[in-house]
Amino acid sequence: MTVRSSAPARRRAPLVLALTASLTAVLTAVLATGCGAGGEPGRTPEPSASPPHGHVEGARESAEQQSRLVLSDSATGDTRVLDLITGKAHPVPAVAGVTALTGDGRFGFLHSPGGVSVLDTGVWTVDHGDHVHYYRADIRAAGRTAARGEARVRSDETLTAVTTAEGTALHRRDGMEKGGIGAGRTLPGRYATVIPFREHLLAVPGPGGAAVSVLDREGRERAALRTPCRDPRGDAVTRRGVVLGCADGAVLVQAGGDGNGNGNGFSAVAIPYPSDVPASERADGFRLRPGGDTLTALAGDDSVWVLNVTDRAWKRVETGPVLAAGTAGEGAPLLALGADGALRAFDIESGERTAEAALKALPVREGVRPGEAGAPDIAVDHSRAYVSDPAGRRIAEIDYNDSLRVARSFDLDIRPDLMVETGR
Repeated sequence: MTVRSSAPARRRAPLVLALTASLTAVLTAVLATGCGAGGEPGRTPEPSASPPHGHVEGARESAEQQSRLVLSDSATGDTRVLDLITGKAHPVPAVAGVTALTGDGRFGFLHSPGGVSVLDTGVWTVDHGDHVHYYRADIRAAGRTAARGEARVRSDETLTAVTTAEGTALHRRDGMEKGGIGAGRTLPGRYATVIPFREHLLAVPGPGGAAVSVLDREGRERAALRTPCRDPRGDAVTRRGVVLGCADGAVLVQAGGDGNGNGNGFSAVAIPYPSDVPASERADGFRLRPGGDTLTALAGDDSVWVLNVTDRAWKRVETGPVLAAGTAGEGAPLLALGADGALRAFDIESGERTAEAALKALPVREGVRPGEAGAPDIAVDHSRAYVSDPAGRRIAEIDYNDSLRVARSFDLDIRPDLMVETGR
């Protein structure tokens, strides 16, 4: 694999990273300050057999976010993990018949008719609120679920829920972290999606239902949210709560507070579309930067929905024919990859186009729909965006704060028509 750079990448310098990590360790030892440290000035702390705060067995803590891309070729099942710090692409076991790729910040889930194959990408972030830990570990396969048919995979810090038409299996994260997904525990009932959230489970009904149920970890119902969500499609976990896509807009589910009389400390509020929306133009499949509260979703073939969860308001941006879109939120532009292969940036408030880059990232074959295997995609983090180019067998790293400058380009030996970022 060849890495091409238009300019020195300002955020990923291994030498600076190493020096920063070393300096941090020295200052921590000398000053005895920081994460959980203490002591009197001039006094040598007593030796301790306890591991340092944030220690994870088998992992190395780093000074900055460690990001990797999981990339797969749906035609062959060949898969690579691209390390965005080193620029190296790591081969991993192929998954025959892969149809979709999802992730939860650490694990990549490769969906196929034979089940869901779990890949530990070896990078993740732990957010303690007032400080953050970044980790690196080895890349390894963590097994495959027995799920058959279309699966929805949702995770929190302790559980991963895999839901199919046959039911939902709950898998403990600590088992996956040790290298095996295991058989899982079957959750009673049938749901469209089950979302682990705040020590509970949000059970989203199928098309025939409307009430979202709050279950405990054993599957016992603790509350039924009174705000309905008809024909649910798509969901996302944000800083403000869980957003569910519904027939007439979205529903925001929050823990703590009970303004709608839902009981058990959970509440739900509707965020309706600004006007009637045809089914073909509904938001379906939300995107957001982890830790953010601004979501994007395609609004048909030629525009993009932006949902500001804090303001509880929708905005429709007319982008022209679009294959994929995303934003970092909080003042960042909306990025839209056009059907002509060009990347465009839009001001979300005004809807005006502010920049354009002719990437020529086009589908592998004619007739590919947005979001399908074979179409290019976008992943957005706090300072860069990554655009997959299946036809060109490459990934473009975009500095969206610098007129969509191509900071680096990664040449690959596969067609990366499925992509997800981890380490965030």
